[in-house]
Amino acid sequence: MNIKAHLSILLKLALVDENFDVHERDMIIMIAKANGIPKEEIDDMISSALLDKSNEPISIPVLSDDEKFEYLYNIVQLMKIDSKVYLSEIHFCEEMATRLGFNKAVIGRLSRQIFSDPSITTDKEKLKTAVMKFKN
Repeated sequence: MNIKAHLSILLKLALVDENFDVHERDMIIMIAKANGIPKEEIDDMISSALLDKSNEPISIPVLSDDEKFEYLYNIVQLMKIDSKVYLSEIHFCEEMATRLGFNKAVIGRLSRQIFSDPSITTDKEKLKTAVMKFKN
């Protein structure tokens, strides 16, 4: 997985509602650290994302089904992490789902199964099987 592209998508989602919540920031930093990105580098990515006012779409690399699922899982989790879900966030997630080759309805399915608290786990394998049924 191209972790920097993944983090760029998460940052774009975190900023789509124009409110970069501390919970969103913490989750992005946690994912970056778990993938070996030094704190200074993620801080630079965050700063750049905050300064970037363009609406250019993010380039999505070629991904395996497992990687696509991780993208979807993380964007839905990030959308819900601050316990406030905005229409702009839902639209962003649906657009990302479509760009990843899924029907946008997959976001609703994931939203019902993914909790806002990352410490609460879901059966990811079972969820991945369900998600793959939404592939176009």
